Amino acid sequence: MNVDYTAIGQRIKQIRRSRGLTQERLAEALSVSVGYISQIERGVTKISLDTLAAVATCLECELSELVSGVSVAQRHYLDRELSELSNRLDGRRRRLLLEIARLLCEM
Repeated sequence: MNVDYTAIGQRIKQIRRSRGLTQERLAEALSVSVGYISQIERGVTKISLDTLAAVATCLECELSELVSGVSVAQRHYLDRELSELSNRLDGRRRRLLLEIARLLCEM
C-alpha cells in the first residue's frame, strides 16, 4: 500500500481551514515553520507519523481521518468495506455472511 501524502496534505488543509486556523497558527502550535506546513499540505514532503499525530491533536480530529479520510466516529465508516467484501463472495458465502450478521445483531 502506498501512502498518498498529497491526499493527506489536502485533508490537513481542509480540516485546518474548517477549524478557522491559519498555517501560521498551526505551525506555531506544532513548533514548526509555516513553510513546512505548506509543504505538508501540498504533499511536497513526507510527514512523519509523530508529526501527523500532533497535527491530528491540534486539529481535534482522528489520525484515521487524516490518513484515510474516514473517521471512525462516523456511524457508517465500514459500510463501503463491508459492501466490497460482500461483493467478492459467491451466493452461498454471502448468505452465510448474512446469517452471521443476524446472529451478531441478536447478541
